Amino acid sequence: MPQSRSNKHLKENSQARDHKRLGIELDLFTFSDLVGSGLPLWTPRGTLLRDLLDNLVWELRKKEGYERVDIPHLAKKELYQKSGHWEKFKDDLFKITTREKHIFALKPMNCPHHTQIYARKVHSYRELPQRYATTTKVYRDEQTGELSGLSRVRAITQDDAHVFCRKPQLKEEVEKIWSIIKLFYAAVGFTNLEVRLSLHDPKKQKQYLGTPEMWREAETELRAIIKKLKAKATEAKGEAAFYGPKIDFMAKDSLNREWQLATIQLDLNMPERFNLTCINEKGQPERIAMIHAAIMGSIERYLAILIEHFAGAFPTWLSPVQVSVLAISVKQHSYAKKIADSLRKENVRAELTEADETIGKRIRQGELQKIPYLLIVGDKEVKAKSVAVRKRGKGDIGAQKFNKFVETLKKEISSKTSS
Repeated sequence: MPQSRSNKHLKENSQARDHKRLGIELDLFTFSDLVGSGLPLWTPRGTLLRDLLDNLVWELRKKEGYERVDIPHLAKKELYQKSGHWEKFKDDLFKITTREKHIFALKPMNCPHHTQIYARKVHSYRELPQRYATTTKVYRDEQTGELSGLSRVRAITQDDAHVFCRKPQLKEEVEKIWSIIKLFYAAVGFTNLEVRLSLHDPKKQKQYLGTPEMWREAETELRAIIKKLKAKATEAKGEAAFYGPKIDFMAKDSLNREWQLATIQLDLNMPERFNLTCINEKGQPERIAMIHAAIMGSIERYLAILIEHFAGAFPTWLSPVQVSVLAISVKQHSYAKKIADSLRKENVRAELTEADETIGKRIRQGELQKIPYLLIVGDKEVKAKSVAVRKRGKGDIGAQKFNKFVETLKKEISSKTSS
């Protein structure tokens, strides 16, 4: 294919998959001028989508010993001065001055709050690792011209976690997070994740917290972990977070665009700045390490990627509506309702369409909504206690006994395949 035709095809495909358009058409989110730019409002369907993804992250984390915590959406200026965020990001913060003239900021990060949960008491080495997880919003004062749908917003939902551990525990804890990442992304078909080790730039040391020695120690640790796991990683100088190096997981979507997805960050600076320790076997304070772990990172940005990757046709386990039941006429409505009710009792997300329009039009609407399964019921299906099944992308796949359809569907959903 000539280059010009190839570029034109890619552009048309990108436009057809644009999450800003599909998100509205599929009724996932909206924006309001009264609420403000960069502040998406999530509909019931969109919220369900977010919750399904976040619940999967939590299920995987819970198995690895994480505990949920909760934190406020703002903090005093002094917290961010101590963490280093104020100096680095003060122009990007939403600031609030109280009646008593105290300066607060809407949190741009969750890690400083989590350090204070750890610091609430003295920890014995026997209590480590401490693994805190929370899904919450952070806020950044992005410029209006930089905002773009869900890809760049001012209210960012993070599935954030921080591990406080001893340095000899780092390898095991990073391996746990690595395993969570692989399992989570396999559920949407991102199985060939590439690994990037993002390092600091020694020539620009002033841009980072801490000493060159701390950075060498942290980067050496991550290299050793990558080697132990027999992973191939490209190194990217200058791409580290300002407080520590990180392992970034990259994937290519259906348009062959590369995205940075999950990240594991090793932080020796925050424990130093907040004097975080444990009491070791000798009864002495021992400086600990901190791992930042985001599986989706920004849920908004991740959903923008997923919407465009799947063109809105999400895997069955992730689809806000999994089955739509359509009676050919009002005569079969009671049977169709019974089918829909039975599906809901099996925890299948099913909807029932009213027979006030032609069956052809309702099938077309279901297809436009990218619903994985449409069940058509007429007199023949009522008599046989069956359903005529239309599968997204395959059309009519024939009649099935209802119980058999439910059994097959539940297996598909529980397996969390990407198809």
